[in-house]
Amino acid sequence: MDLEKYSFGIGDRFGRQGKPQLAAVMKAKEEGLDITPVWNKSHREHAIIGTNPGDVRKEADDAVAAGKWEGGYFVDADHIGLGNVDEFIESSDFFTLDVADFIGKAANENDIKSFIRKCRKYIGLRSIDGLDERLEITEERIREIAGKFLAAVKEAGKIYRHIEAAKGAGNFITEVSMDETDKPQSPVEMFFILAAIADEGIPAQTIAPKFSGRFNKGVDYVGDIEKFAKEFEQDLAVVAYAVGEFGLPSNLKLSIHSGSDKFSIYRPIAKALKRYDAGLHIKTAGTTWLEELIGLAAAGGDGLAIAKEVYAKALARTDELCGPYATVIDIDKAKLPAVEEVGRWDGERFAATLRHDQSHEQYNPSFRQLLHVAYKVAAEMGQRYYDALAKYEDIITLNVTENIYERHIKPIFMEDIELLSRARNIEHKRQVN
Repeated sequence: MDLEKYSFGIGDRFGRQGKPQLAAVMKAKEEGLDITPVWNKSHREHAIIGTNPGDVRKEADDAVAAGKWEGGYFVDADHIGLGNVDEFIESSDFFTLDVADFIGKAANENDIKSFIRKCRKYIGLRSIDGLDERLEITEERIREIAGKFLAAVKEAGKIYRHIEAAKGAGNFITEVSMDETDKPQSPVEMFFILAAIADEGIPAQTIAPKFSGRFNKGVDYVGDIEKFAKEFEQDLAVVAYAVGEFGLPSNLKLSIHSGSDKFSIYRPIAKALKRYDAGLHIKTAGTTWLEELIGLAAAGGDGLAIAKEVYAKALARTDELCGPYATVIDIDKAKLPAVEEVGRWDGERFAATLRHDQSHEQYNPSFRQLLHVAYKVAAEMGQRYYDALAKYEDIITLNVTENIYERHIKPIFMEDIELLSRARNIEHKRQVN
């Protein structure tokens, strides 16, 4: 299996929005852009909601059949390790190997010595196209990098071989995830991480590095955009070089685990992809569940009542719900409106407060982040919540498709296509007039 140049990780907490998610990808296809959809859901989300990996496979297959989608698509076992991978083996064909917990753990000394021997030929100064500065490589630096990252890569190898034994080589996509760590990998660290991945025999098609700044759940990027852009371009350059140097898969590309909605870095990403003619896998549409809440609120009636109830219960359970996500949210509790205040809102006000439109005076990022991690509350409503999704399917469908297509796909992948479309419209109007 090969992952195409552009792929889009679609999160869907409750598994009800596969069709409108795919509709956004199909709209891009109509405009001449090929994107491979990848439905992803983590062990944590399954545990909280009470679903299983087979449900994601069914959602994806049903959406593809209903939309008559003829392109490729995948189901991602998101952020898995040896402890939970088995439950995903049958239904998944994309595996995100999360080894961040092993970064910094001591590797076997013999493994370190062996890695250093294999990498001695790189000692000195090495130039890589796209990097302003040459990599300065010493034996001490290689040892330091191996000491920090080799155990994590070795763990990725164990997970990969476990999956390979069950599914067979070439029957799944492998991603190595190192984004959930303390600080970004430098270009020289990325170089030797990729060397270790190749040495471990992992045919990684995507790698998720760590970037500067905060990638909080459901809200925009917080950090130095220029610094992010530089790190992103450096990683693109190192990946392109490593493919040839280490014999890694030719379609190896970066994966960004965005936490959704990092709008301010989309333009730098788009510019860098164009400059390097590079591919990208991005996981960014976990806010699909928030589009459900927005649709319910906007529908009014019992839909709005459910949205308000989710917020009221979430506010009362803030610490519990935020605990698992403490490192990826920044909620100012003083800016969370009282339940009584929200109770007086109409659907338009609730939707405007929640919708990720930073230009709107009523948008509240703390309100949005709390609801982003409050899907457990909706899950506890059970069939009542699912019935509401079915009842207000039309408005929710529009929200989900528009969110993915307009706010994500177009600014990341379609700048040139958008400019061409505008030029055609202008020319058409000129001819008509």
